Amino acid sequence: MHTYYGILLPVKKKITSSPAAQRLWNKLQPCWPALKGSLAQVRKPCIRPHCPACASGKKHPNYLLAFTQNGRRRCLYVPLSMVPVLKRALANGRRVEKLLYEMGPALLQEYRASHPAQTGPAVRANRLRTKKSSAKS
Repeated sequence: MHTYYGILLPVKKKITSSPAAQRLWNKLQPCWPALKGSLAQVRKPCIRPHCPACASGKKHPNYLLAFTQNGRRRCLYVPLSMVPVLKRALANGRRVEKLLYEMGPALLQEYRASHPAQTGPAVRANRLRTKKSSAKS
């Protein structure tokens, strides 16, 4: 019998730190379970001495989950009943990774919207316009 272990995280109802964080949280919630790795179907011989599948060269199909743990590549055999769950988790993991890559520009854009530039060509142009309009008055 195989047991599937999951990590339960404390869930906050609302994140108020920023609109970008709230958008990320809303997109992450449906992405559970998520994992990073790969799932591969392999064919392995069994230990039975007169197995017809092994004797014919077909061998037995198995699934392996490959992932990185503490900087080292690891592989685990996967029961057939868990394959659909792991396929979904891998797809969700790719979605989570994509969302994290999108967050950098979103956070920067949000910061720039709330903190206008202090220097640069746009600021200099605004200063010149302000000086010209005050000189006309």
